[in-house]
Amino acid sequence: MGGSYMVNWSPNLQTAVSDLEVEHSEEPGTLFYLKYRVAGGSRNDFLTIATTRPETLFGDTAVAVHPEDERYSKYIGRQAIVPLTFGRHVPIIADKYVDKEFGTGVLKISPGHDHNDYHLARKLGLPILNVMNKDGTLNEVAGLYSGLDRFEARKKIWSNLEETGLAVKKEPHASRVPRSQRGGEVIEPLVSKQWFVTMEPLAEKALHALEKGELTILPERFDKIYKHWLTNIKDWCISRQLWWGHRIPVWYIVGKDCEEEYIVARNAEEAMAKANERYGKSVEIYQDPDVLDTWFSSSLWPFSTLGWPDLSSEDLKKFYPTTVLETGHDILFFWVARMVMMGIEFIGTVPFSYVYLHGLIRDAQGRKMSKTLGNVIDPIDIINEYGTDALRFTLSLGSAGQDLNLSTDRLTSNKAFTNKLWNAGKFILQNLPCERDGSKLVDILTYKFDTQESLMNLPLPESWVVSELHSLIDSVTSSYEKFFFGDAGREIYDFFWGAFADWYIESSKTRLYHSGSHSDASMAQSVLLYVFENILKLLHPFMPFVTEELWQALPFRKQALIVSQWPQCSLPKNNKSVKRFENLQSLIRAIRNARAEYSVEPAKRISAFVVGNAEVLGYVSSEKQVVALLSRLDIQNVHFMESPPDCAKHSVHLVVGDGLETYLPLADMVDVSVETQRLIKRLSKMQAEYDDLLARLSSPSFIHKAPEEIVRGVREKVSEAMEKITLTKSRLALLESSIPQSR
Repeated sequence: MGGSYMVNWSPNLQTAVSDLEVEHSEEPGTLFYLKYRVAGGSRNDFLTIATTRPETLFGDTAVAVHPEDERYSKYIGRQAIVPLTFGRHVPIIADKYVDKEFGTGVLKISPGHDHNDYHLARKLGLPILNVMNKDGTLNEVAGLYSGLDRFEARKKIWSNLEETGLAVKKEPHASRVPRSQRGGEVIEPLVSKQWFVTMEPLAEKALHALEKGELTILPERFDKIYKHWLTNIKDWCISRQLWWGHRIPVWYIVGKDCEEEYIVARNAEEAMAKANERYGKSVEIYQDPDVLDTWFSSSLWPFSTLGWPDLSSEDLKKFYPTTVLETGHDILFFWVARMVMMGIEFIGTVPFSYVYLHGLIRDAQGRKMSKTLGNVIDPIDIINEYGTDALRFTLSLGSAGQDLNLSTDRLTSNKAFTNKLWNAGKFILQNLPCERDGSKLVDILTYKFDTQESLMNLPLPESWVVSELHSLIDSVTSSYEKFFFGDAGREIYDFFWGAFADWYIESSKTRLYHSGSHSDASMAQSVLLYVFENILKLLHPFMPFVTEELWQALPFRKQALIVSQWPQCSLPKNNKSVKRFENLQSLIRAIRNARAEYSVEPAKRISAFVVGNAEVLGYVSSEKQVVALLSRLDIQNVHFMESPPDCAKHSVHLVVGDGLETYLPLADMVDVSVETQRLIKRLSKMQAEYDDLLARLSSPSFIHKAPEEIVRGVREKVSEAMEKITLTKSRLALLESSIPQSR
C-alpha cells in the first residue's frame, strides 16, 4: 500500500529508515517552557507548555490536557493561540494520552513531527502540518524561520519567545534521542509519501511456524524476542530514497495523480502493456524513483537466488527449503523473521528448519567494536597473521548466542593448534610407505577397525586410541546434531592434542623405529592413518582449508574431503584397553613429575622398578618400550616385579594406583651430595621466610591495625611455607639416607 504516513526520516541520508535502524540514547538536553495564550481571555490568561522541540510549534494543530486534570478543565473546548504564528488558533482538547506529571501537564500536539501525536491526530481527525524540509531545514509553514536548520531555528525561536514575553523558563532535561544507526544524526519523525507492507497477516503465519515446530530457533531463549517482535509488529515502510537497491516495481501515469493512478508490474514492458490496455496507446509512464528497503530485498534471498519466481527451477526444488540458517542474534528481526515471512508468503514453506544464532564479536575487553574507540579488528589482518582456519576455529568455539571477546591469546593458541595438525599430517605422511611401494600401502589399508574382534587383537596403545576415537565420533556427532558447536570443537581439540598427538603418535614411534617388525610398523601406520583421517573429517566444518589440504595429500584419496562420507557412529570400543592405557599414562606422568621435581636433565635416562600384581605387570611390561620412550627411562634398567626392590629405601616411591607403583633410584637421578647441599641451603632460606611471616602474625599491632584481607593473606602464606618446608625436609631425609649407597 502507498500513501503519506509518519516515518523516521534521516536528514543527512535523505531517506526514510526503519524503526529497527533507529537507536535511542539518553542524552542531556533542554526543556523549554513557553506560553500559549487562550483566545478570548485576558493577557494573563495562558497555558504554559513544556517542550524539548520548540521549532515544531508551527506544526501544532491542538493543545491537549488530561480530562481529569482539574487545573485545566475550564479551558477544554476553547482555543489557544500558537506563539509566533500571527494569531493562529488551535483547539484545546482533552485526552488520556496526556501525562499529567510531565512538565506542566499541558501538551502541544504536532502530528507532523511526533509519532504519538500523529496517531492521536489520526484518531481525533486533527489536521497534520509539516514544518520541515527533507534536509532538516524549516519550510514555508515556519514563516520568518523558513530555511533555517532545525537546531539553529530552535535557538532563534527561543530568543524571539524571550523578546516577546512568551518564554517562561528553560531547564536541563535528559531525554531519549533517536539517532540513525547508519549515520548517527538525529532522526526526524516526518510525514512522507512512502510504500508500506501490511505486516499482521505475514507475522501471524511466521508465529505459527514457530509454534507448530516448523521452525526452531537456537538458543531457545531467542524465541521470546522473535515472538515479541512479530506480536507487536507495525506496518513496514519498504521504500527508501537512496541511489542503490531494487527499484520499487511501481509505474505512474504522466499527468495523473500518482496516489490515485499507478501500475504494479514485474518490469517496464509489462507496466507499459498494462498502461496501454487501461489508458490507450498514447499513454506515458515513469517508474517510482524509490528503492526497496535493503531488508526487504534481503528477505527474498533464500529463493530469489534459486530461480524464483520460476517454481519449477531445479535449484529451487533442490535447495529450498534448506535445513540450517546460521547468523548473528542481532539481526533476528531485521532479517531472519523477514525471510521466514516472505518464504511462507511466496513459496508456501519456511526457508529453513533451524536458525542458529551466534554472538557478536567484541574486542579483548568485551567492548563493541567502533571506529571511535579504535578497536575495530580487520579480519583480513587477522587472517594474514593467524590464518583463516585459526580464526574460524576461534569464533566457532564460542557459546551459541553469547558474544565473544576476540583476544590474540585465543588466536595464537588456535594457530598453534593448526600448526600441530599440519605437523601431525607431515609426520604420518613421512612414515607411510612411498607411493611406488604400492603393495605396502595396500597392506596398511587392509586393517579394519569396525568390529569388536579387530579391536581386541590390537596392542594396548592402538586399541586405546581407536576406542577413544570411536567414542569421540559418537560424542562429536551428537554435539553437531544438537548444535553444540563449541562443545564439538573442544572435544576434537582435546582428543587430537591430548590423546592422539601427545600420546599415540609418540607411542607409535616404538613401532615405527624400534620394533624391527614389519607387521608392527604396518599396524601402527594403519592406525595413524585411520585415526588421522577421521580427525580431519570431524574437524573439517571448523577448519576446511588445512583439513582439505592434508586429506588430499593422504594416499588413495579419490574424492575431496568436503564431499566424503561422515564417520560411522556406534563403532566398537574396547573399554578394558582404555582403562589399562589410562593406568599406563598415570605411570608415565608420575615418572615425568618426579623427574621435574628433582630437576633431572631431559636427555638423562634413568632406571625404574615397576611393581604391581601379575595382571597389571602383564600389560605394562608388554609396552616396556612405550614406557621407556615416554618417561625417558634406560630400557636396559627397567625392571618389573611383584614386590619392592632392595633399593626401595633409597628410591623415590611413586604410588600410581590400580595396583601399580614404581621406584626410581635417587642415585640414578641426581648427584646426591650436590642435591643435598642445595636443599639444605633452600631449607634455610625457607625457614627464615617462615619465621619472618610468623613474627608478623605474632605482632598485636599488625593483627589489629592491618586490613583483614592482608592478615588473611599472611596466614595463607604461613600455611604454604610450612607445607614446602615439610616437603623439603622429607626429600632431604631421603637424600641423606642415600649418601652411604652413593659412595
